[in-house]
Amino acid sequence: MGTLLKCYKPLFPLRFIPIPNSVRTSRLPTHHSHAIFSNSKVCGGRCFSSVKQSQPLSDEKHSGGEGVENRRAELWLYNTMSRQKEVFKPKVDGRVGMYVCGVTAYDLSHIGHARVYVSFDVLYRYLRHLEYEVNYVRNFTDVDDKIIARANKLGEDPINLSRRYCQEFHVDMTYLHCLPPSVEPCVSDHMPQIIDMIKQIIDNDCAYRVEGDVYFSVDKFPEYGRLSGRKVEDNRAGERVAVDSRKKNPADFALWKAAKKGEPFWDSPWGPGRPGWHIECSAMSAAYLGYSFDIHGGGMDLVFPHHENEIAQSCAACKQSNISYWIHNGFVTIDSEKMSKSLGNFFTIRQVIDIYHPLALRLFLIGTHYRSPINYSDVQLESASDRVFYIYQTLHDCQNAMDQDDMTKKDSVPPHILDCINKFYNDFLTSMSDDLHTPVVLAALSDPLKTINDLLHTRKGKKQELRLESLAALEKVIRDVLTILGLMPASYSEALLQLREKALKRSKLTEDQILQKIEERTMARKNKEYEKSDAIRKDLAAVGIALMDSPDGTTWRPAIPLALQEQVAAT
Repeated sequence: MGTLLKCYKPLFPLRFIPIPNSVRTSRLPTHHSHAIFSNSKVCGGRCFSSVKQSQPLSDEKHSGGEGVENRRAELWLYNTMSRQKEVFKPKVDGRVGMYVCGVTAYDLSHIGHARVYVSFDVLYRYLRHLEYEVNYVRNFTDVDDKIIARANKLGEDPINLSRRYCQEFHVDMTYLHCLPPSVEPCVSDHMPQIIDMIKQIIDNDCAYRVEGDVYFSVDKFPEYGRLSGRKVEDNRAGERVAVDSRKKNPADFALWKAAKKGEPFWDSPWGPGRPGWHIECSAMSAAYLGYSFDIHGGGMDLVFPHHENEIAQSCAACKQSNISYWIHNGFVTIDSEKMSKSLGNFFTIRQVIDIYHPLALRLFLIGTHYRSPINYSDVQLESASDRVFYIYQTLHDCQNAMDQDDMTKKDSVPPHILDCINKFYNDFLTSMSDDLHTPVVLAALSDPLKTINDLLHTRKGKKQELRLESLAALEKVIRDVLTILGLMPASYSEALLQLREKALKRSKLTEDQILQKIEERTMARKNKEYEKSDAIRKDLAAVGIALMDSPDGTTWRPAIPLALQEQVAAT
């Protein structure tokens, strides 16, 4: 078994930088560090941890002497296995092992994929904010029937095609502000681990060989179905389970597939072939996290059969295999039907961010609780775009006001501003710790943003004592929360410029054309041609361009098109 231990060593050592818990120091670094660790126990000489079990960090090393547990908020997460919310308690104090099933890379990713990885990016960021050291593993499936079919159609090598789309996926994740995981293993690089796990399952009498194929025997695992709530007899052949008369039970699933002409293959004790879909995640999660770790996640569509089969395989390979929390996000729907490539009713991430800012898409995705279905529509994207523009414009104006004043600032704020800040941050912690309730956090932004606008634009606000100190404190707490939500742009001004450019593209107008319309309207008002003036404003509003009059002249900003505003009002 020395070979198995060698296969399950981490591929490269990395380390973590703890993230301070206080909101005043909660900004996440752009490039985070990582660690590889395992929570797995050795069981009967057959299961191996990926590395020696790490020891929890001492209080002194972690927080300068303060007890970490006393300061860490209690986090509740919904566990699909127990069908209820549970207090999150990692297997190793202060450290979290998390595996999220990645994409099958054969095409550009759609916004259903975006929802999965934005949801788990929010969890990753929040765990780090709570000062957990997170080993986040997210795989790429680069060996699969769909990849092979696409590659054969294009006359391309399947592995090369898949690697190309893995790179495209990384581009999408960067646009959406998803932090890189600690490790991103590919199936094609982990055949030794996969083959060794299949050997273990066969040795434990839970799988059987049929003419070069290897099938898992669900009858050998009495707890099969406990995650999904399905019974074995419900899994009729042909319904998400391949039909094969050679199976002992129609619900048995492939661990290894014998090689076919025109397909990539690897040598194995059962002959040349390639792994079945499910075994890859069991093997790769064990390789990097051990057989026992904290969180396994993915889309709700993976509960059955993928995650159900993962549990069966992993337990068959190691009886002490255990994942504490199974977390699944809801679907993205179009007209109440799940978005998917197989149904052909999908929009790629690229298609959406071609006309909407990527952070508008991210806000749209976290604007609904991650477990609830979310219906994709133009009105939802327009609303999200309008909201991020308001947020960034407010913070940009706030930053400008602070930059233009060279007066020495005091280290204090008025009590009512402090109350506003504390309420907002407490609402943030309470909502995020209640199963990542991001919609409540986004709604809670309204009060501090309104307070900033009052300080900037009202007579009373402009005269307030400690005004600049108040603006600085409000901007900072909002900025820190936006960072944890993954909504903090590189700069407010850059994000506003990009939002305006996207609005121009949706309106099919150039900025010069809008400025010309503003000039025409100004002349019409000067000539008291108010009907013409109103018509110009209305025509621009119809395509999502709002005009704003001030003593300094007329400017424009993106807005929800008039027709869609009526839909927003109706909902």
